[in-house]
Amino acid sequence: MAVGNCAEEPPTLFFPSDGVGVEVAKKICEDCPSKEPCLEYALANRIDHGVWGGTSERQRRRILKARRSAALGQPAGA
Repeated sequence: MAVGNCAEEPPTLFFPSDGVGVEVAKKICEDCPSKEPCLEYALANRIDHGVWGGTSERQRRRILKARRSAALGQPAGA
């Protein structure tokens, strides 16, 4: 976070209460040099709230589900 685009932003910006706020936060993450490590941190630690690595809570749940399915050799929709 010290070198991320979020370093100079208020933390509350990344914990929005509506869809518009999510899009604003995701826009800040778009070209962030820390985007991938940030996302992987959120996934590894099962962080349920906020925008991390340019993804919403729902997007991270989908990523985790797809990874679990891939690990089991199943299609993501199974």
